[in-house]
Amino acid sequence: MDDGSGALPLAGFRIGVTAARKVDEQIAMLERRGATTHWAPALSSDPNRVDDAELRAATEGVLARPVDLFLATTGIGMRTWFDAAESWGLLDDLLAHLGRAEILARGPKSVGALRRRGLRELWAPESEAFDDVLGHLRGRDLTGAGIVVQEHGQSLSMAAHALRRQGADVTTVTVYRVASAEDPGPMFGLIDEVAERRLDAVTFTSAPAVAALMEAATSVGRRDEVISAFTADVLASCVGPVTAAAFEMWGVPTIWPDRSRLAAMVKQLEVELPSRSCGTMLSVAGRSLLLHGDAVVVDGADVTLSPAPYAVLAALAVNPGTVVSRRELLAALPSGTAGSEHAVEMAVARLRAAIGTRAVQTVVKRGYRLAVDDGVQ
Repeated sequence: MDDGSGALPLAGFRIGVTAARKVDEQIAMLERRGATTHWAPALSSDPNRVDDAELRAATEGVLARPVDLFLATTGIGMRTWFDAAESWGLLDDLLAHLGRAEILARGPKSVGALRRRGLRELWAPESEAFDDVLGHLRGRDLTGAGIVVQEHGQSLSMAAHALRRQGADVTTVTVYRVASAEDPGPMFGLIDEVAERRLDAVTFTSAPAVAALMEAATSVGRRDEVISAFTADVLASCVGPVTAAAFEMWGVPTIWPDRSRLAAMVKQLEVELPSRSCGTMLSVAGRSLLLHGDAVVVDGADVTLSPAPYAVLAALAVNPGTVVSRRELLAALPSGTAGSEHAVEMAVARLRAAIGTRAVQTVVKRGYRLAVDDGVQ
């Protein structure tokens, strides 16, 4: 969608994408809105690795002990566990066992997985944050309570320790472990792009992806540069508060939409990036012209300019519609350019070829100006 001017809302912006799942969908959504994307998966394309023997042993351990509280954390984790239990012939026993417990669910996806198997949660936080599940239990006397915690791809050992300090007998069930990307090369490239501030934003759809990026940045000695870039110039865009929470320990500011959905995250970027941009949007000879950093976008399409015509465009855009003399434009050309007005004429000719012949007007004996549509002289 656009704003009615013909310009796409993310035209001129470069956005890093760290997702491994639904990545084609995300990239298509961003590029339809004009963005240039840089994909570097933080996790494996098959990230949720299940150790069947380990999970079965954990399931039998759960069945062997009373369960007073069950904490469900992810939809995919619950579905995977129930499917595995069904394949072992243990599903009915597991559902009956957990059904006698007080069930707390972290968010709507885990709620959905529970209800599909006939289980009902007693409570779930609106925030979808596991910390709020722990907060719900904080202050309760859990002495002797048997609690089962379904882990969500990363260890919840610290949460288990916190519950044990309240007197609980805690069992964690590792349904799957998140695996890093098979080829770390693209992630290292993305880290360089962030550290050198060549991206406008990076999207994250899971907390493990954040952890993987920061671990990789640390391994190549660029962690502090990455944190600094995210703090100042590169926007960390998260699909929801759970993903955003993974950045808290690093002090990185983030944004996330009200609904933890991919489309909502992209929609938020449509608003946030242009509002933060120091770029220049002009209507020139009936076409939209965006200058954002080194990027030039005409009617939503990227235009590549060599240094001399770009220097001329930048000089003309300082005061759009105002005449800039050949001498001033000559001074704006990059060093190494032939020092004559002919060099200016060649740069203007190349600029016109790239952005439209009517975009740059010649003012006889005075110089050149952008043909802005608002009539500024």
